Amino acid sequence: MQALVAQLQGYTVLAAAFIIGLAAIGTAIGFALLGGKFLEASARQPEMIPVLQTKLFIIAGLLDAISMIGVGVAMLYTFNNPFIAAIKAAAQ
Repeated sequence: MQALVAQLQGYTVLAAAFIIGLAAIGTAIGFALLGGKFLEASARQPEMIPVLQTKLFIIAGLLDAISMIGVGVAMLYTFNNPFIAAIKAAAQ
């Protein structure tokens, strides 16, 4: 029983690391594309910079929120894993 719980906790730590790592990579790629498109659009139409900048910050906030949701899910499974309770209930 203890070995099964320890194995599940080890897999949970690996899954949390993958979730956080992929969220960081996805956010970095998203910000790179967003910044590049903003610079490209502002170079083509400089008079639209204030409108584009407002939209840039709104999208940047939403992009950041997605990675924070991933971090929150990873922390949930790290510190309060519902699968451990299910294993303990099945063993009894």
